[in-house]
Amino acid sequence: MDNTQLSSYFCDMHIHIGGTRSGKPVKITASRNMTLTKILEEASEKKGMDVIGIIDSHSPEVQEELLDLLEKGAATELEDGGIAYKETVLLLGCEVEIKEAGRGEAHFLVYMPRLKEMQAFTNWLSVRCKNVHLSSQRINTTLTELQACISELGGLLVPAHIFTPHKGLYGSCTDAMSDVLDPSRIYAVELGLSANTEMADTLSELHDKTFLTNSDAHSLGKIGREYQAIVMAKRSFAEWEKALRRVDGRRVSMNFGLHPELGKYHQTACQGCQSLLPADAMGRCPECGHKRVVRGVAARIEQLADLAAGQHPAHRPPYIEQIPLDFIPGVGPKMLEKLYHTFGTQMNILHRVREQELATVTGEKIAALIAGARSGRLQVHAGGAGTYGKIVMK
Repeated sequence: MDNTQLSSYFCDMHIHIGGTRSGKPVKITASRNMTLTKILEEASEKKGMDVIGIIDSHSPEVQEELLDLLEKGAATELEDGGIAYKETVLLLGCEVEIKEAGRGEAHFLVYMPRLKEMQAFTNWLSVRCKNVHLSSQRINTTLTELQACISELGGLLVPAHIFTPHKGLYGSCTDAMSDVLDPSRIYAVELGLSANTEMADTLSELHDKTFLTNSDAHSLGKIGREYQAIVMAKRSFAEWEKALRRVDGRRVSMNFGLHPELGKYHQTACQGCQSLLPADAMGRCPECGHKRVVRGVAARIEQLADLAAGQHPAHRPPYIEQIPLDFIPGVGPKMLEKLYHTFGTQMNILHRVREQELATVTGEKIAALIAGARSGRLQVHAGGAGTYGKIVMK
């Protein structure tokens, strides 16, 4: 029996790099301010994230910046995988797009233990995509070939934002995981911003998978909008893999996610006029006539569900529907800076500081909203067709 002392760590495992330190783009849709070093600083100093996954660590210029940090002693590569920087440990990740014949494209997250394995994966990618410097590239391979490569390098594969209509495994590619890959090699799936545990567990084939709730951050402010508490002996790739496989007491102990209705694709909606539509609405929008109807995540899950809501496997942890600070009316950049200056990190503000203490900085009204956001008590208006939901002020 493993009697190792375990601790809980806050982890956000899907963060994009917008650009390199020389200004070249990596994730086209992300802020150019999202460089490797700035992400590490934000995660460590402001967000209080114990572990982060940077999903564009395959990009050669990002690797050069990382090597400089290692050579200068600002970062340290860990024996069991991962890289320590100040108060945060970085796990190296990459997002790829695959389009199986006759199916829609889907995104997948690839994680490698050390820089040398990620560099080997970069070499493998470079002959299978148009531009290995960029994020989320379509690669010329199959999912089974990708799984074989990752297994050989000692990495992990996690399907990304699995229900989203644009490039989610179930939202765009397949009705069943086993139709396109080997499910036994998939230990975890990422739910995405528009779904929660209650929704995802209506698919019985997901009951043996660990659920991840990650930010998919495209700007510094979005880091930590979704995250999880993970119980491990220490912060490393090897311990994280154990947590995904739920062995020796390692596990995801809590998922902290958006209220699903705040997600951009929760409800079926028209991308043209933004009207929220019935779940089965497809084709032309009945409101404006444009053929821009995007099927919502809720409708897709209902279509695939083979179980009634409320049936969860014994290992499934609680899902806390939190609302990020920057969704709360009155909490703009200046207020955030005041909160960080007074209380330290976002994790302190969301988990440790009492409402009365918050009120000394924000005033009672905003403090009450933050307290409500901690437990998902605030009322929201659903999002859809690429537009986020909103907090409804009573």
